[in-house]
Amino acid sequence: MLLKNNEKEKAIILRKKGFSYSEILDIVPVAKSTLSLWLKSVRLSHSQTQRLTEKKLAAIRRGGVARKMARISVTKSIKDKAIKQIGKISKRELWLIGVALYWGEGHKERKTGILASLGNSDPYLIKLYLKWLLEVVGVPREDINFWIFLHDNSSDRLDIIQKYWSDITGFPLECFQKVTWKKNKYNPRRNNQREDYYGLLRVVVRKSVNLTRKIEGWIDGIYKYCGVV
Repeated sequence: MLLKNNEKEKAIILRKKGFSYSEILDIVPVAKSTLSLWLKSVRLSHSQTQRLTEKKLAAIRRGGVARKMARISVTKSIKDKAIKQIGKISKRELWLIGVALYWGEGHKERKTGILASLGNSDPYLIKLYLKWLLEVVGVPREDINFWIFLHDNSSDRLDIIQKYWSDITGFPLECFQKVTWKKNKYNPRRNNQREDYYGLLRVVVRKSVNLTRKIEGWIDGIYKYCGVV
């Protein structure tokens, strides 16, 4: 009984010092239900309560960081395995990838005289499309034009944006002089408010009406030979 009373007294002293239940249980080995009963009437000062609150918040943050790191690790593992599944891509596979890419993102021939044109803000997608045009389709570099679409709140960053797309594509800066401004409507959730916003780049092939028709035929061939129709 004396030992039990000593443990109870020790637990109360620790609690008054601002120790949490879990910290006390590490020092005083009793059941949590017993500890709760002992400490039921113990009142904490404002500073003690604040210390406990800060410790709880720190524990939550540590837990959040641990979960985030675990999520990052799992994501990396999944992506690394997925990358290996792709392996080396043949020229024919690249051709089909480009056709599917144009199917989703390119301008289709809905009226006579439509040029082959594709617009996107993803730099890797733009680089892949250019590789497809130049190396697979055989479009001459001099037949490729660029057109930047920006929100007008980025006007003070135009030179930075033009250089960005020049670096991404490997085309000289003078190829990025055509710009269309869109009126900005402020929305804090939209990416066009950020410093890493570079607008949308449209890649247009000159003298490409027949190329547009050919691409339409390639698209028809994909869904025909996939058994869609």
